Amino acid sequence: MVLLRRVIGDALRARRQGQHRTLREVSSAANVSLGYLSEIERGQKEPSSELLAAICDALGARLSELLREVSDTVALAEQMPGVLVPVADEQVEPTPVAAAVRKATNRGVRQVTSDGTVSVQVRQDSPLKATLRSTRVRPGDRDVVCAA
Repeated sequence: MVLLRRVIGDALRARRQGQHRTLREVSSAANVSLGYLSEIERGQKEPSSELLAAICDALGARLSELLREVSDTVALAEQMPGVLVPVADEQVEPTPVAAAVRKATNRGVRQVTSDGTVSVQVRQDSPLKATLRSTRVRPGDRDVVCAA
């Protein structure tokens, strides 16, 4: 199962780190405690919409951009067999992406890109828990269908 708070936290951390900013700088700008912001980024706390908007503002990002990125990540996870809903192999019509995901799963890492703008890595922590890492694909980068 993908936890929305983890995907939101990963997206916020990626934006902050992409700007080479510290937790302290962003927490101060968003008027939230450093510890609470850290818990949000680690997916341990789920921020309210008001707090999420304040953090986005502190990062110079639009809330809609962040939510779109989170939505893209979850949508990709939904396409990966066994990430959100366990599926028996016999019930699934094999597609090139599904076959590549299964092959990578045997190596412990799953990675899928959608239209070349988002890349998602999934680590299955337990049968009911997966960790998603999403990154934006920069222009000029090669699209990766599946890698480990």
